[in-house]
Amino acid sequence: MRIVRRPGAFVCGIDAAMDVIGGKWKVLILWALNERTCRFGELRRAVPGVTEKVLSSHLRELEDDGIVHREVYAEVPPRVEYSLTPLGLSLNAALEPLGQWGRDHIYRGTGEAPGQGGAADPGAEGGAGTAGSGSGSGESAGARTGEGAGVPEPVVGLGYGQR
Repeated sequence: MRIVRRPGAFVCGIDAAMDVIGGKWKVLILWALNERTCRFGELRRAVPGVTEKVLSSHLRELEDDGIVHREVYAEVPPRVEYSLTPLGLSLNAALEPLGQWGRDHIYRGTGEAPGQGGAADPGAEGGAGTAGSGSGSGESAGARTGEGAGVPEPVVGLGYGQR
């Protein structure tokens, strides 16, 4: 079991929040689960670049923190699904302004307005699926990654929290 820090050990609220979402992958996992309930393999595809070991570890930590719910179905073969708890949903709501700041930041100086629904803003189409999730959102790979749109490659995960 994970050791949880005492409330008095944090310097401020940001310190406490970063203890829960710190790391490269946790926010992307939360974003993918904000879209829908996912099985492990679906999450691995929705968060490109994360290893199985790291994904498993982060899911366990998020479950220990009460952010993610793990549902195990008694089937053969066993089926496990991950979803956000009410606490996880509230955390995603708190992260939405940060996602908006990120979109505004990457579009700064490009002449494009964020949220215009262009190919470089994967979340602008109503959040039918996460970028790169293969969820059948109808976008081409180039549209999801912003290729040819004059926007750098890291645009893929910047639709955080958009629905």
